[in-house]
Amino acid sequence: MNIAIFKGGSEIESYYLFSDGELKRKDNVIRLTAPDGRFKDLKVELTREIFLFGEVNMNTKGLNYIGQLGIPIHIFNYYGFYSGSYYPRETNVSGQLLIAQVENYSDEKKRLYIASKFIDAASFNLLRNLRYYKQRGKDVLEEMDEIKFLRKSIGRMEDIQGLMGIEGNIRKVYYSAWQKIINQEIDFEKRVKRPPDNMINTLISYVNSLVYSSCLTEIYKTQLNPVISYLHSAGERRFSLCLDIAEIFKPLIADRIIFSLLNKNVITEDDFEKEANFCYMNKSARQKILQAYDLRMKETIKHRDLGRHVSYRHLIRLECYKLVKHLMNDKKYEGFKIWW
Repeated sequence: MNIAIFKGGSEIESYYLFSDGELKRKDNVIRLTAPDGRFKDLKVELTREIFLFGEVNMNTKGLNYIGQLGIPIHIFNYYGFYSGSYYPRETNVSGQLLIAQVENYSDEKKRLYIASKFIDAASFNLLRNLRYYKQRGKDVLEEMDEIKFLRKSIGRMEDIQGLMGIEGNIRKVYYSAWQKIINQEIDFEKRVKRPPDNMINTLISYVNSLVYSSCLTEIYKTQLNPVISYLHSAGERRFSLCLDIAEIFKPLIADRIIFSLLNKNVITEDDFEKEANFCYMNKSARQKILQAYDLRMKETIKHRDLGRHVSYRHLIRLECYKLVKHLMNDKKYEGFKIWW
């Protein structure tokens, strides 16, 4: 029975289920039963979210129970790629906030303001990562100067398309520095997403999808609607606000995990398999990354405004609350920027 729960500084846990089997309600617990009859009961009252990586069957009785408890389920396919999420019915709703979300999306000027703050914060955090490695002897000064130059254009953009263009150029420069940061020999020239074509692109896609899933879980705890976004288009069949929020936290969480695991040789090229047109990780590597990810999300820092320690996960929740305050005209939104 392969269920991972990485104990840390919180009583509320995320469950990572790798075993195949059936996930059903059994009295007041959710039970995962493997094909050989072994089972594991999940303590649903202490469950934040569930990640499914195995072939798991569920019935409506179990889904209804999980939904009543407000537990999101994030589903990954055989190769470890994100497939989608089960998002329980929202109970913490606000019609007033929903109207404000829509108004700030429909008004081009208001939408541009929020989107520009997302890009400003995300690019600052990318720069912070490069500065960290420059201080440790990596020759990334040229890339830092290019990003600083590009960042000056963010406030001058007059539409979302222009902002996305700046963001793309910044990331292109940022990714060009990875070969200098990572101590392994890597083949990484550009970001390829669907499907990822090499080891680094696979790593980025996998860890980014974990950040995306965590953003969805935290948005669910607020009154925000996850389908109304500002930087990314509010298209069908996706929770696009998660993509917006994730942009800010990918440098802090996803990229730093990738750098650490590769530079410590915890993850190597041997952990990957290549098919005709895509690359994927083996199960052992995915579990190592999940452990690093879970520990990072539980890690705490002293918040300079709150004056108390908060976890990396809670930083995402705080970002959602900051956006709510902006939408309700309580306080202008400024994106989270790494200060340490």
